Formats: sequence, C-alpha cells, structure tokens
Amino acid sequence: MTPRFRVPIFCLILFAAPANNAIAQGLEYVKAHYTKYEYRIPMRDGKKLFTAVYVPKDDSRRYPILLMRTPYSVKPYGVDRYKPDLGPSPLFGKSAYIFAYQDVRGRWMSEGEFVNMRPHNPAKKDTDIDESSDTWDTIEFLIKHIPNHNGRVGQWGISYPGFYTAAGMIDAHPALKASSPQAPVMDWFIGDDWHHNGALFLPHMFNFLATFGRPRTGPIKKFDYKFDHETPDGYQFFLQLGPLTNADKRYFKGEVAFWNEAMKHGTYDDFWKARNLRQHLKNIRPAVMTVGGWFDAENLFGALETFKNIEATSQEGTNVLVMGPWQHGGWSGGSGESLGDVHFNSKTAEFYREQIEFPFFEFHLKDTGEFKHPKAWVFETGTNQWRKHDAWPPKTAKHRSLYLHAQEKLSWNKPEENEAEGYEEYICDPKKPVPYLDKITIGMSPEYMIADQRFAGRRSDVLVYQTEVLDADVTIAGPIQVDLYVSTTGTDSDWIVKLIDVYPDDYPDPNPNPKDVRMGGYQQLVRGDVMRGKFRNSFEKPEPFIPGKPTKVSFTMQDCYHTFRTGHRIMVQVQSSWFPLVDRNPQTFVDIYQAKESDFCKATQRVYHSPEMPSRLSVLVLP
Repeated sequence: MTPRFRVPIFCLILFAAPANNAIAQGLEYVKAHYTKYEYRIPMRDGKKLFTAVYVPKDDSRRYPILLMRTPYSVKPYGVDRYKPDLGPSPLFGKSAYIFAYQDVRGRWMSEGEFVNMRPHNPAKKDTDIDESSDTWDTIEFLIKHIPNHNGRVGQWGISYPGFYTAAGMIDAHPALKASSPQAPVMDWFIGDDWHHNGALFLPHMFNFLATFGRPRTGPIKKFDYKFDHETPDGYQFFLQLGPLTNADKRYFKGEVAFWNEAMKHGTYDDFWKARNLRQHLKNIRPAVMTVGGWFDAENLFGALETFKNIEATSQEGTNVLVMGPWQHGGWSGGSGESLGDVHFNSKTAEFYREQIEFPFFEFHLKDTGEFKHPKAWVFETGTNQWRKHDAWPPKTAKHRSLYLHAQEKLSWNKPEENEAEGYEEYICDPKKPVPYLDKITIGMSPEYMIADQRFAGRRSDVLVYQTEVLDADVTIAGPIQVDLYVSTTGTDSDWIVKLIDVYPDDYPDPNPNPKDVRMGGYQQLVRGDVMRGKFRNSFEKPEPFIPGKPTKVSFTMQDCYHTFRTGHRIMVQVQSSWFPLVDRNPQTFVDIYQAKESDFCKATQRVYHSPEMPSRLSVLVLP
C-alpha cells in the first residue's frame, strides 16, 4: 500500500524551538557562538544517558546550565552537527547559557529500559532509580564536568518533557534553582492525554502510540516508522475500527506494548495510580513557573494540577502559574494572536516569551533584573487581556449556579414548582455518535477546544440550553462543577457537558475578506468535558446504572478564565457521545476495553431539571 495519510506527530510532542524570526538564532549563529559536546552520563545503576551540551565559546564569564530531558530525541547527533536554535526561545541563545539536552532512559541514544510515565519511588535505595534520581545524577555530572558554569541549573520542558521537569523538582539537586514544567503530564487516567474522568480519548492515544509506542532494539539515531490510516477521515476510521480490541488485532500486532498494557487496566487501579505524579509534588525547593494553555487539548489538567499541588504542599519558594489562550505548546512559537477562528487581539505568545519566561530564568539563574510576577499571570479571554492575581482562582470570585430549565432555557434561578415537564430526552446511538468537530481530521484537532458548536446543537441527540441576551459582562474564573440528574435505559453512559459563548448575530468579522469565517452567531466552546457514568461514584469501583432510575452525576471541568460579553448569551450543551475524540460507550456495563460488538446498544437518555433534581453548572464569578 502506498502511504497517503499519516499520523501527525503533534500528540504529546515537545514543540520545536520557537520561530521568532525577529531574533531567531539560526544555525550559523549557534555554531559561531557555541561549542557542542556529547556525553554518556552514568546513572547510579550504571546505565548511561546520552546528553548533548552546548557551551558558549566566550569563557570570560560563567553561565547557568539550562537542562531539558526528553523522550523525543536530542538530535542531531554528532559533535559537528548543531541545533539551529537553543533554549525555550531564541532569547536564551542570544543571552548565553550552557544548554544540556538529554535522551531519557531507554529512548533514542540512551541506555536502559524506557517506562512510560515511570512511577516515582520515594523509598528508593542505593541503585534504585526513577526520573527524580536520573535528573539528580545528570545535574551532579554536569556541575562536576562542565567548565565555566555559575553553579545554578534550570530545567524546562513541554508536555512529556514537562513531566520530566516536574519529576526533577522532587527531592531536587541543590543546584537546581528554577524549574518550568510546561503542560506537564500528571495523571493519565483522570485528566491528562489518554483519559478524562476515565473516558478514553481514542485518537490521541491511538495515533501517538502507533508511532511512539513501537519498540527499539537498543540505542538508535533514526526511527522512521509512520502509521498509515489510509484515509483522512478520523470519524470513519475509528468507527470502522469497532471495539477497541480490534486495534491490536488489525494494526499493532502485539508490537505496541503500552497500548496492550493499558487495555488491561480499565479502572483507576495501581497501574494508573502509580503514574500519578501529583501525589509526590511536596516540599518543592526550586522556584517554579508552571505554564499552560486554556485551550490545551492534551495537558491543561496537568498544568493546573501541578500549580495547585505545589501551592498546597510547598510553603517556601516561588510558585507561579502562567495561563494563556494557547493550544498545546502554543506559547513556545508563533505569535499567539489566534486559535482556529477565534482572535485574541494581541501577540500573546511573544509577550509571554519576552516578558514572563525569559525574565523568570534570567532572575533566578543570573540575578538579572527583577522578578515581581504575581502568583497567577493569566489571560482573560472574551475581553482578551492579561490579568495578575495574588491567588488562583482569584479570591474575589464567588460561587454562582447556572440551572437548566424547560424550553431550552438556562438561568441563575433554580427551577420552580410550576415549571413545565421536568426533563428532556434523546436517543444515543453508538453507531451514529455525535462528531466532536465539523471538519474532516484524522486525529485530535487542537482547535476543537475553541470551535463553533452550531453543528452539534442542531442534532437531535444533543440538548441545548441558553440564557437570555446578557445585559452585563459575566466573568468566570476557575473550575466548573457539573451536577446533572440523569437516567438512561442502558446500564452505562457517558455525559458530555459543554459551556459555550454565543456571539451576537451582528458580531463583526475579524477582517473583511468574504472567504473568511463569519463570526455572527458563532458558538465558541469555552470548556467541555466528559464523565464516564460508571465512574460517577468511584474511579476504582465502577457501578452500573439502574435503567430508567434518575441518578446524580457530578464532575469538575477544568478551569477557565473567560468573560461572556454584554450582548452575548451563555449556552450549555449536553450529549452522550463525542466521537472519535472520546471512544464509544457501549451503554452496557462492561469493561469497555474488552467489549464485543454485541455490547453496543442504543439508549434513551434523560436530563432532569426540577426543584427536586436541579441540574446545574456551578461557576466562580468575578464581581
């Protein structure tokens, strides 16, 4: 077969050095100002990790070391072959640091066994290792063998490298003074990447592991495997895949070990709990700046949870949260002026790189300038402006509830006794699931986090509720609590809730080109997520629904910071499929990872909104 449509490697990827053309270093600059060295750094168990180090040629002063550990390769390999840009942004290469890039254990040119999200081992002894110890041993080697350093080390990384950065902060080496975990992976069952509230994010996990999950035979410089979907249509591809057991039978053939291992663990058992790094983020000593994007489809959860857990358990030192209007890694390159159809009216990513990220490391590693950043430096969408707060969520935010009502209404008032029929219903058919996007794409498109939802609201299997036109701005800041009263004729069901900003019909288009998208009436997704119903009371011990019995389903959607402007409306959509973003729920109480085709059944779903069963979204509203 001739390869045609191959998986895009944007999933969990460390984005390339940012292409800020105004100050980009470029290959010739790097070669002229840095000398490259390659080391095989021994760990405490004897395994050696391949590390490329770029040292400034000017040896008249001392420099801090900036470390990045990655499973995605430190190439190009060879002391005569150089990266075209160094550091989190071109600003760092021009300022001059010692840059160290390391292939993590078991990946690319490093020795040892690679373990996905290697569990942290707080009780390790002697030659026991984890990612914290590998970071320690790496830093110890660097400060002993690299000349002209100033004794300070910083670490950074996006996504999977963000996980390694966070792990490196735990029981940190004394020389590690500043860490910036950016979109770090924290928990692969509850909220990051592969699962949200126990529901599998199918194309994300499948497409990533179809390449990344392939085995290696030993240290290797090249890996050219690409997966061929043979179609650009992800909806059709994953629908034809059928039950999840077909993934290995048809495509992986036993070669993708982590996929098969994950398919054995359909609940939040010890396999997944051991990969929850949040529980170990205690007594963190380095200064920390956690970075994330409000529209990060992969690790929004990880960024918010990293900040929250450090704030709760580490009383000393700097702990800063930075959140912008970005997709996964969108702060590392480009301008950050827009995402999909939505514009933010400023170069948000450039601002972050120049005014936030660079000064953070300059201050903590070089004593340059001042670092007066607030606890939370966050971008408010809707009004499109940066805000500074001394806590996150802001202390002045107050709880308010948006209640579902009959006749597709949404309001701040609780349902009253004299209201009409106390529920709406729809039929969810696993053979015709609701698409998560109105475009043809093979994977998890980053723009879905902010995409127009009009196509979904016009389906009979999606419920819609909206407010009257707002007569004043409404700003929400923080997590969103969902409390639904529901019933199903099945024994399991997914419940997807979407909070949406409905633009006025006369909303001005971003520019006059008639071929551009029309924004009048746009229904922008502000936040959406899924709850796998069988986990409504416990992720460890799933429970079936009793067919037809009203049941409360509660879950928390990730934080947002958004203003619904005067003249807009607030909308909520409720549905039970979101495909192929979320794998299909058979609507039969089974281990979905081992489900058969016969387990998939239609179900009639009801959502209630009476005084006794008031379905609602609880939000934090700023005065």
